[in-house]
Amino acid sequence: MASDRIFGLVVLMVALAYIASATQIQTSFLADPVGPKAFPMLVGALAAISALVLIVRPDPDPDWPVARTFGSLLVAIIVLVAYALALRPLGFILPTAIAAAILSYQISPRPGPAALSGIGLSVGLFLLFKFALGLGLVAFPKGLIG
Repeated sequence: MASDRIFGLVVLMVALAYIASATQIQTSFLADPVGPKAFPMLVGALAAISALVLIVRPDPDPDWPVARTFGSLLVAIIVLVAYALALRPLGFILPTAIAAAILSYQISPRPGPAALSGIGLSVGLFLLFKFALGLGLVAFPKGLIG
């Protein structure tokens, strides 16, 4: 019970710091229709709500995962950090496909469906973000498409 409340407090502090940093994002004259602050503030708000639920209603007898689960979480963190670093130089589609395929493989270790999930997710998200939301995404590196 105490571990859930401590974790909830840590997540709440991080969420509030995240929201505070999102308010500092500068908007330019030609901003995206959604705006650069909306998504980070939404993520921070959802994290804060989740943290409050953990604080108010902790699990009375939490089950800690086995060591292999922590290894999977470490792989996921490494993949997501590499993904964030690869977006600018490689465009949206390639890093998203690779990251989604690796994370999908962790969920269900079948290479074929994981690769198809990564490709489908990257193309689908690109189309959604670029055309439905009007975000200024670059599909591929500039040197690749000329």
